Amino acid sequence: MTMTLFMFLLSFGASVTSLFTEALKKVFENVPSNVIALVSAVVVGIGGTSAVYVILEIPFDIKNIVCIILMTFCIWLSAMVSYDKLKQTLDQLKGGGLS
Repeated sequence: MTMTLFMFLLSFGASVTSLFTEALKKVFENVPSNVIALVSAVVVGIGGTSAVYVILEIPFDIKNIVCIILMTFCIWLSAMVSYDKLKQTLDQLKGGGLS
């Protein structure tokens, strides 16, 4: 994956994930927004990166599959925008609760 492709996928994926998260927050009001952002990032990250790989005819080998997983994580972090959401996620994981 080139740096240009990485930056394109990251900026596009984070934008789409943020919009998708805002829409899902209206539907699932009782679910924390960082969990919704995670689910959105997984869908957009894996789906979007895989679609670009297919369009650009990039082979699905081990290295590129790891890049898809890492891209999903990067999209999730960038879609959460602020440190407060990241801190909330870490506190939820330490406390064992997602409310």
